[in-house]
Amino acid sequence: MTPAELSRTVLDAVCRAVDAGELDVAPPERVTVTEPGPGGCGDFATNVALRLARPAAQPPLRVAGILRARLLSADGVRDVVVTGPGFLNISLRARDDLLTGLVREIRERGPEYGYGGALAGQTVVLRVPYEVRAEVVADAVARIVATQGGRAEIEHGEPVTLRPVPAPEDPAPLGPDAARWALLHPAPHDRPRITADHLVQREINPLFRVRYAHARVRALIRNAHDLGFTAEPGELGFADHAGTAGADELVHGDTGEPEYAAHPASAPGSAAPGHARPDAGHPVPGGPAVPAPGPVHPGASHPAAPMSGVPAAPHPRTPHPLQTPLADHPRILRTAATAQAPDRLARHLLAVADALLPLLPEVLPVGEEKPGAAHRARLALAEAAGAVLAGGLSLLGIDAPEHL
Repeated sequence: MTPAELSRTVLDAVCRAVDAGELDVAPPERVTVTEPGPGGCGDFATNVALRLARPAAQPPLRVAGILRARLLSADGVRDVVVTGPGFLNISLRARDDLLTGLVREIRERGPEYGYGGALAGQTVVLRVPYEVRAEVVADAVARIVATQGGRAEIEHGEPVTLRPVPAPEDPAPLGPDAARWALLHPAPHDRPRITADHLVQREINPLFRVRYAHARVRALIRNAHDLGFTAEPGELGFADHAGTAGADELVHGDTGEPEYAAHPASAPGSAAPGHARPDAGHPVPGGPAVPAPGPVHPGASHPAAPMSGVPAAPHPRTPHPLQTPLADHPRILRTAATAQAPDRLARHLLAVADALLPLLPEVLPVGEEKPGAAHRARLALAEAAGAVLAGGLSLLGIDAPEHL
């Protein structure tokens, strides 16, 4: 059960309580689930009982008790605990199935994961001025609209319907990939920066992080093949880690931006738990050593996490940091298409990459360790995230490199 599916399950519980006469209230349009806060428990929490208490003219704890009884009979729900003034804390059966099912779906659909029919049969007319940024944005919008079953027609003339703030100078010297990112990553009302920062091979460059994450995934797939194992979705096996809580879905609507929980920054240069820090890596100009995505053989030191300031491996009782960004990808595509905002997709890819990078050092076995089910599951998760990155970059017209 994904966060979106759980949201629908909670909403269904509200509707059933209303139909049974237990609550005299109009059901909300949507229910938000979040990571449990301080004093909470379980996999997800929701404040829907607090929201409904006043219009239902009942105490929040009474509303929470009514919804708890309904949720306990829902498929996939193991337990529901009411905490505080009326928060519902929901534990799911076989929590790892959440992420495992998501990984299976992404691997089955590949780069087309997230495609839908929100604009099926519709023709979107984009009238743009003769300006390089407007042309690039329109091209990306047309690609994204197609993922939702629609068709975009790009025209020039008045009245203009798509007019992003023009680029201050010609972006062509940056090269095709960096130029498109420089024009697409900022929101349409923001002036893009046409600077050499977009070419820097360091973690401060968002495009580098996204493309590097994809290239590392492709390298790990090759390395795993050399070691004689392939990806298989399953439990990640992080039981010995005491990492931080993962990102989870916070309040947003169908046309809003997702808000991901903040992750404590990792100590710069720190090695991943359980692995020796390598003495040498792939030097990045002006930055820290970044391990090269080359072959890794038994007996060799495992690469350390290449990026600082991103989350470490999660504690097993919290969702993995990749779970929400991957589950949210279909909504992001739908929103980017309907709002004609490719910048939302660009920022989402950065969120996926930053959640993915800390996982990569944990994928391959270390030293004499034999590949096990956990390694296959981590490889499958990395592969799924890589597919999302590849598909998203392609929609932006940017190359997803096999090597970097």
